[in-house]
Amino acid sequence: MFFFFLFSSPCLAQDSNFGNWMIYFGNKKINDKFNWHHEVQYRNYDFVGDLEQLLLRTGLGYNLSEDNNNILLGYGYILSENYLDDSDEKVSVNEHRIYQQFITRQNFNRVYIQHRYRFEQRFVESDFKLRFRYFLAFNVPLNNPTMEDKTFYGSAYNEIFLNTKDNVFDRNRLYLGMGYRLNKTFRFELGYMNQFFSNGDRDQLNMIMFASF
Repeated sequence: MFFFFLFSSPCLAQDSNFGNWMIYFGNKKINDKFNWHHEVQYRNYDFVGDLEQLLLRTGLGYNLSEDNNNILLGYGYILSENYLDDSDEKVSVNEHRIYQQFITRQNFNRVYIQHRYRFEQRFVESDFKLRFRYFLAFNVPLNNPTMEDKTFYGSAYNEIFLNTKDNVFDRNRLYLGMGYRLNKTFRFELGYMNQFFSNGDRDQLNMIMFASF
């Protein structure tokens, strides 16, 4: 994460409609069955310096079959800094989130596929909300036939969010990026994401670090 802040600091842009997310995903293998997931996401309205959202998430996972099928129970804390309508003023919104998810993975030749099904129970200030999410991702190694060390790869995903009441469609995220797998512990990605809402859309630059240990 420190590397990402250094990378971003000379590129300060204010009053921009192009946002930036700096993301860390961590996965700690406890034993052959259990794993600890943890992540930090620092989201900006501009390229950097105008906080949109800080997301902290963790969870305990259990492998149903080696590393291909995993169930997880987790918790997330989300601080959102929302602009008031027609104003430069912000209001802070706190959310506590419990979630359950199932991940399954396959690969077909050079194409690595991941499906993630997530159900969230969201405590947003005094409101309680339920939401379903479906995530479909593809990674394709470029300079090696498999996702081994020192491999460049293309990455793409789509994730749809559905509420259980009121406006059922919440949002959809479409992402395209390039990644580099340094070794079994670290890989990095840089990509473009577009979020589609019921009333518009928003562009994001994603800078991501993955750590598995």
